[in-house]
Amino acid sequence: MSAPHADHPFVHTVGRGRDSTIHAPRRGIARIPGGPRTLWIVGGLILVFLFIWATWPGGHSRTTSGKYDANGPIPVAVAQARLGDVRVTLNALGAVTPLATVTVKPQVSGILQKIDFREGQLVRAGTVLAEIDPRPFRAALDQAKGALARDAAQYANAKIDLKRYQTLWAQQAISQQILATQEATVNTDAGTIVADKAAVEAAALNLDYCTIRSPVAGRVGLRQVDVGNYVQVGVTTEIVVVTELQPISVLFTLPEDNLSQLMQRVRAGAALPADAYDRSQTTKLASGTLSTVDNEIDPTTGTVKIRALFDNSDNALFPSQFVNVRLLVNTLHAQTTVPSPAIQHGASGDFVFVVRRGQTVNMRAVTLGPADGDNADVVKGVIPGEEVVVDGADRLRDGARVTIPGPNARAAGANAHGHAGHRHHHGNSGGDGGGP
Repeated sequence: MSAPHADHPFVHTVGRGRDSTIHAPRRGIARIPGGPRTLWIVGGLILVFLFIWATWPGGHSRTTSGKYDANGPIPVAVAQARLGDVRVTLNALGAVTPLATVTVKPQVSGILQKIDFREGQLVRAGTVLAEIDPRPFRAALDQAKGALARDAAQYANAKIDLKRYQTLWAQQAISQQILATQEATVNTDAGTIVADKAAVEAAALNLDYCTIRSPVAGRVGLRQVDVGNYVQVGVTTEIVVVTELQPISVLFTLPEDNLSQLMQRVRAGAALPADAYDRSQTTKLASGTLSTVDNEIDPTTGTVKIRALFDNSDNALFPSQFVNVRLLVNTLHAQTTVPSPAIQHGASGDFVFVVRRGQTVNMRAVTLGPADGDNADVVKGVIPGEEVVVDGADRLRDGARVTIPGPNARAAGANAHGHAGHRHHHGNSGGDGGGP
């Protein structure tokens, strides 16, 4: 028997004849259940798997890392640059501040006899809120009127005596001293009449103070004093607080850097619209106008206080409520705008991908103006009518081939011109705005 062949470790030869070679692999195949038939089945399954993988959508268009093949077109969504108006707005956080908040206190002392309001009631100026026992003050008024009547009678009698003394003095029947004394008496009685009239007015005023009225139109708060209590001037706290709600104002601050732009419009006599939004800046609560700008800048914060007025007819604004204010400063006409998602930011500045003939993209640097909602104002770099990439730009490079997979991609890009968000020029930072 010869040794195994060096190149075929599984082949052994027995004897020297032609048919004396025996192959071990064939004996191995014979040991597989089903024999060669099983191998054919396994091979067929492998071929079917390879066919499915090759024909599966996107199966060969992506690399093992999940990225698109650099040699194939990249699907993107696009939108056209448009010519339109751009609203320049300043955003700020403000607080709803009533124009008048009145703490109602008693002006005379006495027993609180009646409460004429309901807590939370809307009242007009002059509406009766409470009543103090008026009887002591009515008696004081009657007493003052009686003193006035008495002194008026004395004054009239003194004037009659003065005329009589003047006649006697002309006849040299009395001395000059008697005449002078009577003149002094008349003047004294005249002064007493003036004092009595003032006492009557004071007593009438105190009697009127027994009926407590609302000095402003607004909403009353919670009652602080109950009926039957003795209220005193300067001792008792408030009876109730009345807050004016219609109209109402919002106080907010803007950086001094925005002041020149704002005052230029104010000096031109423009009525600047202001909108109040909730904390999430999704719900508009009320619309109003700019009322006034404060007369000085706060040196500690570098901001200036501004008041905007709202009619608040539906009571949507509540005192001390925090709101986001959007102040429309100006409207720029005939501006080139693109959806904000088209703007890309790099180390060299802002840029967009412009689609050329629907096949390749050109990376183009742009100069931006203020943002209006979800649109960005492109001062330089794009002209109206050009298509820019709004989705899929993260996979692009300059000159890359692209494909637009149907009208839906353009529709999605068109919707990005105003339906995806509300970004505005922020008053506190000079960029896109936001709230708390």
